[in-house]
Amino acid sequence: MAVAWSLLFWLLMFFMNFAFIVSSFYQLLCLLDLEGDHMNPFEASAHINFWVMKEFLLHGVFCILLLVTGHWLIFLVAVPLASYHALLYMKRQHLVDVTEVFRNLKGEKNLRLFKLGFYVVFFVIVVFNLAIATFEAVLHE
Repeated sequence: MAVAWSLLFWLLMFFMNFAFIVSSFYQLLCLLDLEGDHMNPFEASAHINFWVMKEFLLHGVFCILLLVTGHWLIFLVAVPLASYHALLYMKRQHLVDVTEVFRNLKGEKNLRLFKLGFYVVFFVIVVFNLAIATFEAVLHE
């Protein structure tokens, strides 16, 4: 029974992490379109800001699930980004400002690239753990 729950947990983590990667990649594409003058600043900011809070909340749930289930090492790796998200939210700097988007374009792109890399590393860890849980489930039956 515990093996099935482990498999379901890692499957949930897989889909959550996939959502992180898609969100970060989409935000990065919006910034690149803005830089290439294919999108206006209002549209780019609206598209990015739509996903920011959803990403923050989902990452918080991701960290809480890791903490509650006892995956301490992975939790400790995920906490710095969650803390950074909380810091941005408390300073009210979590949304992309339409009037400042061109001034902060390079920094915003670098942030999205870093988060994309961070989520890809987590994706590899989650896929590895999902494969182990699947193998254990098949072996257990």
